[in-house]
Amino acid sequence: MSSSDIFLGETIGTAVLILLGGGVCAAVTLKSSKARGAGWLAIAFGWGFAVMTAVYMTASLSGAHLNPAVTLGIAIKDGSFGDVPVYLAGQLLGAMIGAALVWIAYYGQFRAHLTDPETIGDKPVEGPGPVLGIFSTGPEIRNTWQNLATEVIGTVVLVLAVLTQGLNDSGKGLGPLGALITAFVVVSIGLSLGGPTGYAINPARDLGPRIVHALLPLPNKGGSDWGYAWIPVAGPLVGGALAAGIYNLAFA
Repeated sequence: MSSSDIFLGETIGTAVLILLGGGVCAAVTLKSSKARGAGWLAIAFGWGFAVMTAVYMTASLSGAHLNPAVTLGIAIKDGSFGDVPVYLAGQLLGAMIGAALVWIAYYGQFRAHLTDPETIGDKPVEGPGPVLGIFSTGPEIRNTWQNLATEVIGTVVLVLAVLTQGLNDSGKGLGPLGALITAFVVVSIGLSLGGPTGYAINPARDLGPRIVHALLPLPNKGGSDWGYAWIPVAGPLVGGALAAGIYNLAFA
């Protein structure tokens, strides 16, 4: 794979991942959305199908890592880090593009939601904004060690699943069956481990859209919760490294 193929594949794939994953969060959250209130099951399956769509779409270009934790895990497994910066750059850019596309697709719903007094109240919005959860994750209970551990545990499951499902001939990404299985692993993680933090399990998935939330001209959007933002970055990276270590010890 050339560097240009990797960058293009990761940019497109991560943009599609965030468009569909963030899109289901918007659909469930925002006023005047036909899917409003559909609940956690819809979100978990929406993210799983988002992974499946993005992986099948771009696997031939870059291996469709779409996640810095996966990239790190594969790099540690193989002992090869040369392409890691290209993967990470494409993933972060793609995540930002995907988040911006969610805003465009739900533009009217964002405005309706953020200008409705029943939603916002009559006081300035303080703290994490009322639509931040569409863009990035946040804890139900703020406990640093627990929130970090939850992200580490969930990412270990994800990356270990990726490494054990069978990579394609290039060794850089999942084969066709592995991609399908991994999509359902993401659904399982969401249903089983997503309750405490919203299961980022992907630094680019959280950081890119959080940056977009901070930049978008959304009325009454509130803060982007930068004090928490390091956890869904550090936790998945630690989890990806641990998963690679477990793989090399137990499966290699």
